[in-house]
Amino acid sequence: MDRLQAMKVFARVVEEGGFAAAARAMDMSPPVVTRMVADLERHLGTRLLQRTTRKLALTDAGDAYLQRVRAILHEIDDAEAAAVASTRDLRGTIRIVAAPVLVTHFLAPLVAPWHAQFPRLLLDISLDAFASARVDEFDVTIMVAGEDFDANVVARPLQHGEAIVVASPAYLKRRGTPREPQDLAQHDLLRDSGVAARSQMGPGRKLRLQPASGDGPAQEVDMPAVLQSVSTELLLRAALDGVGVVVTSRLLAEEHLARGELVHVLPDWVFSRYTIYAALPSGRMLPARTKVFLDFLTQQVPRAVAEKRGPS
Repeated sequence: MDRLQAMKVFARVVEEGGFAAAARAMDMSPPVVTRMVADLERHLGTRLLQRTTRKLALTDAGDAYLQRVRAILHEIDDAEAAAVASTRDLRGTIRIVAAPVLVTHFLAPLVAPWHAQFPRLLLDISLDAFASARVDEFDVTIMVAGEDFDANVVARPLQHGEAIVVASPAYLKRRGTPREPQDLAQHDLLRDSGVAARSQMGPGRKLRLQPASGDGPAQEVDMPAVLQSVSTELLLRAALDGVGVVVTSRLLAEEHLARGELVHVLPDWVFSRYTIYAALPSGRMLPARTKVFLDFLTQQVPRAVAEKRGPS
C-alpha cells in the first residue's frame, strides 16, 4: 500500500464528502478510492469513517487522524516548494570526479565564471587518474574516451580533440626531426601508461599513428620508452625539458607550440581522436542542479577552448 497516496485519498474523501466525488476530483475510479481507504483502515486497525447511505461521518479516531494527515500533507507541500525554490536558487553540492590533468586544464578555468553565476552551489571536485571507473559514485564524471567509445553510461560530449606527437626544439636539434612515422623508432618515447592511451597502442605496445586526413592505413612504430607515467603533466614537463618525444592532447600543447617551446612532430599524422565527456550515473533521476552544471559546461567549454587557442 502506498501510505502517502492513501492519506491523500482519505483527506480528499472527507473534503469532497464522498468516495465518488473524491474519485472524480483525483481522476481515479470509485472502487479504487474505496479500496484505498479500506486498506488504510485495515493498516491502522481502526475505522476512520462511518458510512451510511446518505453521508460519510468521521469517527473520533478518523477526526484525530485527519488532523495529523492534513499537517503531514502540508509539510510535504512545503518541502516540495522549498525543493523547487532551492533549484531555482541553485543551492546544494555537485560531486565531480576527473583525472588530474582534466581538473587542472579543463575544470579549473571554469570555476570563477561558475561561482560568479551560481554562488550558492558548491562544486566538490575529486581527482582520480581512472575516473571513468567511478561513474556511479559521483554526480558527474569528466572523462576522455576514444572514437570507439560505447560504454553503457549516459554521457554528454563536451569537446572533441586529437592527440599528436610533440618534442622540444632542443631535443629535435640533438636527435634530428622525424620525417615519417618509422623515423620515431630512433627516438625516446615518454609513454602515457593510462588506460585510454594503452588502448590506442598497437601490438607489443607499439606507437600507432594514423593519417590526419583519414586516408591510408595506420603505421605502427616500436619506440623505446625512457619514461612512463599516468601523469600527463609529468610527461609534458619532461618533453619541454628535452627528455624525449611525447604524445599529448593538441589542446594541452597549443600554448607551448605557439611560444615555440614545443614542435609538432609529423604534422600529417595523429595518434588518436577523442572526446571529453560528462558522464552521469545510470538509473538515477537527474537533479536540476546537475542539469544546470551540464548546461553550463556545454556553453562554456567551447568558449574557453577558443580563448585558449587564441586568434587563428
